[in-house]
Amino acid sequence: MSGQMRIMRSKELPEELRDRIVARHRYGQGYKKISAALKVPKSTVASIILKWKTFGTTRTLPRAGRPAKLSYLGRRALVREVKKNPNITVAELQRCSWEMGESCRKSTITAALHQLGLYGRVARQKPLLSARHMKKHLKDSKMLQGQDDWLQSRER
Repeated sequence: MSGQMRIMRSKELPEELRDRIVARHRYGQGYKKISAALKVPKSTVASIILKWKTFGTTRTLPRAGRPAKLSYLGRRALVREVKKNPNITVAELQRCSWEMGESCRKSTITAALHQLGLYGRVARQKPLLSARHMKKHLKDSKMLQGQDDWLQSRER
């Protein structure tokens, strides 16, 4: 696989924990003490308090843009399927994603795989062996059985 998977962002903290951080801040505790007491990074404590000061809430605010159709786990599952079976079709991948509970279009699946560096390829057409080729191959292999000298003379 030529593309790299993107690093997943960590999950949001529970609202109850965010409220406790703000309560401790209002009580007069510093960022360092809150961080140590609740086992949350100091930068996270600072960002939660900044959000509370700016918006007056610790709830999750609506985000800009359309939410992704495929979740991070859904993308990983598709990549796993493609690696397991490189000849799988997009329609089959769509069925797999539907079974996982993530229904999306074929173009969405294709775009997600492209972002991860996986592209569809068509194998080069190789002509099948004709009857004449098979006869010649069989004749040559029978002739070679038990003849090591002949092989060495061919290499010279």
